[in-house]
Amino acid sequence: MGYHMSAFLLGYILDLLIGDPWNIPHPIRWIGRLIHRLDEDFLNPKLKESLNGQIERNSKQERRLGLLTVLVVLCVTSTLTAVVIVGGYCLHPVFGVLVEAVLTCYILAARSLEKESMKVYDALTNGTLSEARYAVSMIVGRDTASLDASGVTRAAVETVAENTSDGVIAPLIYTCLGGPILGMTYKAVNTMDSMIGYHNDRYEDFGYFAAGLDDVVNYLPSRISGFLMVAASFFMGRNYNTKNAWKIFQRDRYNHKSPNSAQTESACAGALGLRLAGDASYFGKIVHKPYIGDALKDIEPRDIVKACRLMFVTEFLVVLVCISIMWGMAVITI
Repeated sequence: MGYHMSAFLLGYILDLLIGDPWNIPHPIRWIGRLIHRLDEDFLNPKLKESLNGQIERNSKQERRLGLLTVLVVLCVTSTLTAVVIVGGYCLHPVFGVLVEAVLTCYILAARSLEKESMKVYDALTNGTLSEARYAVSMIVGRDTASLDASGVTRAAVETVAENTSDGVIAPLIYTCLGGPILGMTYKAVNTMDSMIGYHNDRYEDFGYFAAGLDDVVNYLPSRISGFLMVAASFFMGRNYNTKNAWKIFQRDRYNHKSPNSAQTESACAGALGLRLAGDASYFGKIVHKPYIGDALKDIEPRDIVKACRLMFVTEFLVVLVCISIMWGMAVITI
């Protein structure tokens, strides 16, 4: 447990310092390539046959292929991660700690999320609206070509708020409980959801199990994230409204089609005094969504910075909780 605790802290610090350098191999990208390959091998042939009029699309068959994709990705991810970690510790405990720490760093995404969202902020404050639209298009799934400056800012803040849960807090929790094996397996679930978990004509059935599993594994972490984000706002001075964060969290945390996405988004909206969400365009179609939060102030680029700071403080609180849990488990096993 001491090794795991040391690796956990070191991985957390590494993510804060360096994030995800794109010039070195990254296991999450490998997972993405595996998902893409299975998508092409399993689903593309069925779609081509359907377009050629040879067969009709079979919902049950596509769901079975989607389930097979989920099982293959999870088995490959957990097995390879276990082999790497066990191999590291077999060579030497210190090397094992370093391997586990690097994998933990790969699992977390706080620094990368801040880096990408700050590109939007920089474009809004020092660049052009076109540059800001392009920057935000790299981190959101909605159409961005027609967004004004407020819309771009809102999209960036929403992304930071939502991904605080599934990109930062949930990975921390699962890595704390099961090491990088469980943490990387969670990231595989999250990556599948982001790639094939869409409610559209292509993935409605093939991505059914990926999307459902993502909802399940994020159910508790998203609620923990929302609660601790409210708590984090208490320590962050007068620019953050803890009372309103708690109010909006209680009122609006289910104002989303997903049972989990609005948990941190509502806490962030309340803390910053913003109205987020609402109708948005996806793949050329307007999707009607309820608002989250109240417009106590006009949204401005600076709110992207404030959302990132709230994310980091929330992450720090979760790290404290995780270390306490690991410390307690170590004492019990002595």
